[in-house]
Amino acid sequence: MALLRVFVCLLGLVVLCHSDCTFEELVIKDVNNPPNGCVDHDGTHKDFDSEWVRDCVACSCTHEGLSCCNMLPDPAESEVSDECELVVNEQECSSKVVLKSDKTKECSSN
Repeated sequence: MALLRVFVCLLGLVVLCHSDCTFEELVIKDVNNPPNGCVDHDGTHKDFDSEWVRDCVACSCTHEGLSCCNMLPDPAESEVSDECELVVNEQECSSKVVLKSDKTKECSSN
């Protein structure tokens, strides 16, 4: 279990480095009736310790609050060489950098 937590933390660092993330701190309005989860951006209640992905945004609900990270890089903020371009696949929540002249070949990371 500890190894899984380390992996999730490292994965989180990778996601934080390559995407936009938000965090909404859990607000306790009534200490006698504390919340039992988070409310996501669509207004849906999510239990504590739950994780989900919707529209390429990965979210998690903890006792601290709601954390969401876009799984896709922002093409406008991505540094890509002139002969390459960033291709985003929103159906698979993936991206890759390919040659403009031959989109079947990925650019090398030299």
